[in-house]
Amino acid sequence: MIDLLKFMSIQIVLLIVVTSVHTYLGLHVIRRGIVFSDLALDQLAAFGMIVGLGLGIQASSPLGYAISFIAVLIGSFLLAYVKPRNPNIPHEAVIGIIYCLALVASVMVADKFSGGAAYVTQTLAGTMLWVNWTLVGITTVAYALLSLFHYKYRRKFMDMTEKGPGAVKNENRWDLYFFISLGVVTVLIVPIAGVLLAYAFLMIPAAIATLFTKNWGKALKLGWAVGIGASMSGLCASYFLNLPYGPTLVLALGLAFMLALVIRMIKTSPAGN
Repeated sequence: MIDLLKFMSIQIVLLIVVTSVHTYLGLHVIRRGIVFSDLALDQLAAFGMIVGLGLGIQASSPLGYAISFIAVLIGSFLLAYVKPRNPNIPHEAVIGIIYCLALVASVMVADKFSGGAAYVTQTLAGTMLWVNWTLVGITTVAYALLSLFHYKYRRKFMDMTEKGPGAVKNENRWDLYFFISLGVVTVLIVPIAGVLLAYAFLMIPAAIATLFTKNWGKALKLGWAVGIGASMSGLCASYFLNLPYGPTLVLALGLAFMLALVIRMIKTSPAGN
C-alpha cells in the first residue's frame, strides 16, 4: 500500500505540473497553426538523448540534458528564422522537414551502437514509471520559471498568436523565445514521457479546449480539467489493468479528444440547438 501511494503521488504531481504548462503552450501552437513544431523539437530532443547515450552519457544526467538542449536550440533557431517567402510553401513544411531530418538522424545514430534500436523505442514510449521526486522537483521549478516568463511577456506572445505576422516588433526574436520555451519543456519531458506522450500532453488538452471556446482563461481551465482528468484515468487504467503506462496515457487523452468531438457535434447539430 505504501509503495502504491508513493507511486501514485509522484505521478499525480508530475501529471498536474506537465498539463498546466503544456496546455498553455499548446493553445499558442494550435492557434498559430504550427501544430508540428513541438513534435519536431521533441524529436530533436530525442536525437540529442540518443547521441548522448551513444557516447555513454545517461539521458537524465546534466550533460545528457545539455546535449538535448543544444539540439532543440538549433531547431528553435531554424523554426524562428527559416520562413519561406514563397506563399506556396507554408512554414509547416519547414517544420515537417526538420522533424523528418531529426527522426532519420536518430535512427542512423542509434544504428551505430549496441542496443540503439531499443533506445529509439525508449525515446518514443518514455520511462515515466521510474520518475522520482528529485526529477519531479526539477521539472516543477523549471516549469514555474517558464510560466513566470510567459506571464510577464504574455501580451507579446498573445499578440503574435492572435494578430499574426507583424504584430510585434522584432518578431523573429520573440518567435525564438517561444520556440526555446517549447524546447525547454521538451528537453525536460521527452526523457520522462517520450516523444509521443510529450506531444499528446501539449496538443490534446489544448485542442479540446479550442473546440469549445476562444477565450484564453476559459480555454486554459477547460484544457487543464480535461487533461488532468484524462491523465488520471490513464494512470489508473495502466496500474490496475497492467497496461503499458505511456501508451495508455496517450490513448486516454486521445479518447477524451474523440469524446469532445462527439459532444461538439451534438452541440452544433440542429437537434442539439
